[in-house]
Amino acid sequence: MAEIRYLKAINEALSDAMSADPTVILMGEDVGEAGGPFGASRGLRDKFGPARVLDTPISEAALAGAAVGAALSGLKPVLEIMFMDFTTLVMDAMVNQAAKARFMFGGQGSVPMVLRTPHGGGLGAGPQHSQCLEAWFAHVPGLKVVCPSDPASAYGLLRAAIEDPDPVVFIEHKALYAMKAEVPEALPVLPLGKAATLREGRDVTLVAYGAAVHTCLSAAKTLAEEGIEAEVIDLRSIQPWDEAAVLASLSKTHRLVVVHEAVEAFGVGAEIVARMADVGFDELDAPIVRVAAPFMPVPFSKGLEAAYIPSPERVIAAVRRTLA
Repeated sequence: MAEIRYLKAINEALSDAMSADPTVILMGEDVGEAGGPFGASRGLRDKFGPARVLDTPISEAALAGAAVGAALSGLKPVLEIMFMDFTTLVMDAMVNQAAKARFMFGGQGSVPMVLRTPHGGGLGAGPQHSQCLEAWFAHVPGLKVVCPSDPASAYGLLRAAIEDPDPVVFIEHKALYAMKAEVPEALPVLPLGKAATLREGRDVTLVAYGAAVHTCLSAAKTLAEEGIEAEVIDLRSIQPWDEAAVLASLSKTHRLVVVHEAVEAFGVGAEIVARMADVGFDELDAPIVRVAAPFMPVPFSKGLEAAYIPSPERVIAAVRRTLA
């Protein structure tokens, strides 16, 4: 076993993918010399050269369009968008081009590209640098959406995303970059679309992804002291998501709480709740509860931001509602 930070796991996944496949390239603003805004690609230009680690102009729309073209031409671009908020500028290339190419070419062409971007609050970055917009991309047929919660899944899912023949939106929570964890020295590639059960329980199922997974684990630890055993499922992949794993857990606990940092309205949780209310209705002993952000921009104020982001206390309150 070895200890590794989340950000280092991203860096190693990029390095290993580029070593294994000469068609993998990196593109983005300051990804070369600076290694991107958080240092995820630091050192890779020295290792692979400027022809494979490309610093681009400050134009997310142009960057995304170039990446789609590169993917259609036989390369496997990994583009970094500095903050998920700026993916508003890549929507035409991603939604109208990358997501549609396989369908429009009758299966004769694909777009093997990855869009990496950080989301989430907790760093006081304000409403234009903290949004969680994953539901937008999950709504688009042809796009896959991934959001790992720890170093091992960050490495394994990024390797899988780069190897995938279709476009993948790979989301990293900024507050997790400094997180350390022990991992196997030879980290495995993880399949897209498969959830992981991080804690077994019998009384209620907690489903989350990204940083919200740790909120759920913290809540589950406190609940266990009261004799309430919560099962915690890390979705890992948002699109496609592991419906079978969630249903299997619901069939055991008969109660479900879904947690995410994105605003509650029209979010990923709404889809999970709707599906479980359909296919798992007979297993429910209580209404499903969502814990998410209120319908407002992310506050800049530290105090307001802390109240905005779902907390373990809010998850605990939701669990008690399902048990009442």
